[in-house]
Amino acid sequence: MNSLDNCPRARVFAPASVGNFIVGFDVLGAAIRPASGELLGDIVDISTATLPHLRLVGRWAHAVPAEPGHNLAWLAAQAVARGRGLEQPRWSVVLEKGLPVGSGLGSSSASAVAGAVAAAAWLDGLARLAWPDFERWRADHWLELLDAAGSAEAHAAGAAHLDNVVPCLVGGLQLVHGRTNHRLPWPSDLKLVLCSPQLQLTTKAARAVLPAQLDLGSAVDHSARLATFVHALHTHNSRLLATSLVDTIAEPHRAGLVQGFGAVKSAAAATGAVACSLSGAGPAVLAVAPAGCAPAVADAMAAAFAGFASAATTWVCDIDYQGARQVDSHVTGQ
Repeated sequence: MNSLDNCPRARVFAPASVGNFIVGFDVLGAAIRPASGELLGDIVDISTATLPHLRLVGRWAHAVPAEPGHNLAWLAAQAVARGRGLEQPRWSVVLEKGLPVGSGLGSSSASAVAGAVAAAAWLDGLARLAWPDFERWRADHWLELLDAAGSAEAHAAGAAHLDNVVPCLVGGLQLVHGRTNHRLPWPSDLKLVLCSPQLQLTTKAARAVLPAQLDLGSAVDHSARLATFVHALHTHNSRLLATSLVDTIAEPHRAGLVQGFGAVKSAAAATGAVACSLSGAGPAVLAVAPAGCAPAVADAMAAAFAGFASAATTWVCDIDYQGARQVDSHVTGQ
């Protein structure tokens, strides 16, 4: 590792993500990227400084804590440093906040993952690596990065929800169980349509309405749907995929927290979506749609939210298979 006084600047992007992925409460998550090519997520930039400090920039900078002890990017970076025996590196941490807070787009995970990866890259003195080399470096630091980002995520949400952290870190549609994960295939002809209203719903508030226990029949039904979904992905069975993508665990309890959700879901189905539910804890809504009708689905969902006096931003997305990565450009955000 280089001397800390000679470390290069480390600039890392972490993408938006969808937790719970409709049928996978707390165990399925997907990193996403707009088909337009814009960067949707957070960036953390770390460089050497005389005194350690945190700076916030970007459209949503006002929505996150400026106090380092409560900022997820800083907390994740500090977790990496402490794990390496460093109490307080002399660094400047700049968080470019490109995701709204409490949106259902994996905002907290993006800050935490970007902070952890940028800190490790800075401490290792990484220059801008070609993608395969960076991917190998990230794999070598997998548990270090996962634990640091997970601990920061827990600070915000009360627990480490790794169904967002894992795909944000390594990309893909991920089945997550504890610290183990399995990347699942995804049909190339299906798009993910995200519709994010100008509402805020924290994960803590959304979890508060969930029942503490499930009856046996509900647990069996949910398990069967999740297993069927995984089977459908591996067998390329579009009919099974559509019938299995139903949230029977969280949506019935959370739907009432998002005004207009029922109308948005109906609008998505009417324009060709094969599935629709809350994105993560909400209030963003996720639809799965064939590529040909995805733009119409996006328009219909936004129009439905507008009927409830809620402006909404939409993206037609693909799975992001890279996850956290070094970048030079700025995020676009919402």
